[in-house]
Amino acid sequence: MKKSSILGMWIVASAVVVGVHADSKVKSQAQAGSTAPAPQTAAPADQKKTEASPSKPAASTAQNTGALEKVLHGMDENAGKFRSAQAEFTWTPYNSVINETEAPDKGRIYFRRSGKEIQMAADLQPPDGRQILFTGGKVQVYQPRTKVLDVYDAGGHREEVESFLVLGFGSSGEDLRKSFDVKYVGEEKIGNVLTAKLELVPLADKIKRSFPRIDLWIDAQRGLSLRQQLFQTGGDYRLADYSNIRLNEKVPDSAFKLKTAGQTKTVTH
Repeated sequence: MKKSSILGMWIVASAVVVGVHADSKVKSQAQAGSTAPAPQTAAPADQKKTEASPSKPAASTAQNTGALEKVLHGMDENAGKFRSAQAEFTWTPYNSVINETEAPDKGRIYFRRSGKEIQMAADLQPPDGRQILFTGGKVQVYQPRTKVLDVYDAGGHREEVESFLVLGFGSSGEDLRKSFDVKYVGEEKIGNVLTAKLELVPLADKIKRSFPRIDLWIDAQRGLSLRQQLFQTGGDYRLADYSNIRLNEKVPDSAFKLKTAGQTKTVTH
């Protein structure tokens, strides 16, 4: 595996798991004869209400290029130092069918490098509590309420995985450019942290058909993404915010073990 991005793996896992869930909800609405309004194009990121301040427009293309090179160089330097990370997250989906954001998923996420592999684990809070584990090329999702363990083989999404691996924590600017056309938008503050906002367009047509645009807010000092916004074809988007990030601290082994109970039913997809 290349210089892997732990946050990219989280997106892959989320896209597989929550994407299936979201699609099923839309289909259920359609089958039930929902009177929801017709799909609308998602509001541009700068029109959406977030805690980030408006981007400062750069004065010239040359300045944009220089600022972009500085951000990507910082990501290159920090990628080589990555060993582990843990953070709290809030993941908010926007549903263009009903023209509103849905209830966000919140929880804690963990990443660590184990040999040549990057492992990811996440605990989502109730009421839709779930445990997610990404290791060995598989995404496992356990739902304590139903005692069902879903297992997804990420090998069937190789192109998507290779593209998303270069996003966020632990990724290098060089790898980012291999999968995306990268544009520097400007500076924005998220809380008290000054970030560089980047706009990405996937180079692979297969990825672009699902995610035509992805925005990243990079903490330049630490070379990691504090926020991501994935725009989907049809107008939906997914907004991911990360806080209380702790880098290169020991993550307990227990964080990477599913806490199943009783007679668990395993479903392989």
